[in-house]
Amino acid sequence: MHDHPGWMTGLTTFSVVMLVASVFVVPAYLARMPADYFIRSASSVRREHSVWWVLRNLFGGVLLLAGIAMLVLPGQGILTILFALEVMEFPGKHRIELAIVRRRPVLLAVNWLRKRADRPPLLTEMPTRPGESAVRTDQ
Repeated sequence: MHDHPGWMTGLTTFSVVMLVASVFVVPAYLARMPADYFIRSASSVRREHSVWWVLRNLFGGVLLLAGIAMLVLPGQGILTILFALEVMEFPGKHRIELAIVRRRPVLLAVNWLRKRADRPPLLTEMPTRPGESAVRTDQ
């Protein structure tokens, strides 16, 4: 690393920018997410294929890499990965998001952020009986 000081400067700058972005952008996005997002069927999500689709996936890919880097660098790695997956569009996306958000620490963190924004907690399971409300908010 001593032979490439430009790389260290670039990585440090990238890490600081992503830390600041993850502190402000990720919580704001998670607060705006509909509470029933994870109990909707995956087929109800609108699919689009255009330049916008390509740009969203490229941006999501950058965020995904940043989130993975934040697992060892300063920042909210898991939440940034969840946000990146939310931005991207690919087969199996809903299953992966649900697997991440159903982890108790992640769901507690997301719902804590939503509570601070005066938003209801995320629902992560479908009702088991008619007339029963969706469950598992893990507040």
